[in-house]
Amino acid sequence: MTDSRRFLIPLFAILFVACFVRFWLFLLPESFWIDETVTAFIVRFGTAHPSLAAGPRLDQSIYYWLPRASQALFGFSEAALRLPSLAVTFISLFLIGRLAARLVHPQAAWFAVFLCFLPREFSRLATDARPYGLGACVALAAVWFLVRWLDDGAWRDAAFFCVFAALLLRIHLIYWPFYALFVCYALLRRVRMETPVSGLTIVLVFAIVGMSLAPLVPVTLGLFKETKAHVVTGMPSFATFKDAIQLPLILGCGVVVLLVAQTFRWKRERISTAFSELALVLSWWLWQPLFLLAVSWITGNPVFLARYFSLALPGMILAATLAAAYSIPSRAWKPLAATLACGILIAGIWRDPFPPSRKSHWREAALTVNDLVRGTTTPVICPSPFVEARPPAWTPSYSLPGFLYSHLAVYPIERTPVLLPDNIIPEGEQYAATIAKSSLSLSTRFVIYGSSVGVTDWGNWFAERAELAGWRHHLVGSFGDVKVALFERQR
Repeated sequence: MTDSRRFLIPLFAILFVACFVRFWLFLLPESFWIDETVTAFIVRFGTAHPSLAAGPRLDQSIYYWLPRASQALFGFSEAALRLPSLAVTFISLFLIGRLAARLVHPQAAWFAVFLCFLPREFSRLATDARPYGLGACVALAAVWFLVRWLDDGAWRDAAFFCVFAALLLRIHLIYWPFYALFVCYALLRRVRMETPVSGLTIVLVFAIVGMSLAPLVPVTLGLFKETKAHVVTGMPSFATFKDAIQLPLILGCGVVVLLVAQTFRWKRERISTAFSELALVLSWWLWQPLFLLAVSWITGNPVFLARYFSLALPGMILAATLAAAYSIPSRAWKPLAATLACGILIAGIWRDPFPPSRKSHWREAALTVNDLVRGTTTPVICPSPFVEARPPAWTPSYSLPGFLYSHLAVYPIERTPVLLPDNIIPEGEQYAATIAKSSLSLSTRFVIYGSSVGVTDWGNWFAERAELAGWRHHLVGSFGDVKVALFERQR
């Protein structure tokens, strides 16, 4: 082992642990955001709970086995339920490093690994108790074994590819467009005669994958019919798409490394990336976002959410690594990787001495509500934070615990809450009017607790009621996109 290698291995280990702790580990104990409370709800009550019928096929994901196992081992906590995502994203880093060395440059692994700590979206994969980290890891494994199989034709690699490809759709139904990437890459390698695998064998392997996915086809098709009921975002624009694909990251890597190369007068080396490998990286980066953008525009039901194209994040990292590769000689990859890691750590600490916090603080908001109502008869009004909270799933007599108010099961409040839908609909107005005329008008104060939109809309609605004329209201505390509004009768 050379002196430089003996020096670099412990240096990379120290830098990796520092990034791992700074950007990922510190975020594990933070409060759940609203979708994570659904994970906690499912772990506690199971996927067969009747209220989950209102959700977007939540019972179809195999992901929930992991947080359930983690809870059995470590007890219930935010960190315990996020631990599986942290573990699978750690595996993802290994696979990204291997793929960077295979598709971009043999020395590019550490550069690609450290680059994963730069975008916050990748950190969310590691620290989110949702299926997206597992989905990215399984997609990476499927691509890795597909590349290996097409390289050497080993049946063992083909078998592993089939297993991981079969698992991917069982993690999240929204991942089905990604299968086009598998097929197109295999066909491209076959057409360009870049694989020893015959066309018949490729057809056979993909037929096996297709048969394994056949039971999920009716469920996936049914998802299209239900999409409108689960829309939580506006129609995407080209500006939204540009921001989503992280184009500045890719261009920044290319431009910054080019400037460094010119400063140090590095001699440019020829990149050996084949056309099929370039096509794989670019399609991995762009295909899922482009498809969801097109579906949103064509159907009129916007499904362009960052978490739905989380599978594109490894492709984005590889694309940024590839952009840098055109200016980096072999000897400079590892020093640049170490410099990148140091820069990310310094920038992160300079920008925020503590890790960036999430925008949702349901735990702290629930504690504040409990402090407000403890020892009193103060009513608590809870608009649902879910768009699915509408008839027939929602009724004034909605039974708790339930999916539409999963945050109340995870972070309970010391009152029987008045349950309202997420937005102002006639059925909700009728019920709220009854409450305003009875229990609220007889109280000296009441609390509205929920998502920012729900509290704002319903707070304005109650403020305009004649029964509450002269009451004053204000927000209590600061909890990101969660709000607590206190209404008080003026004396």
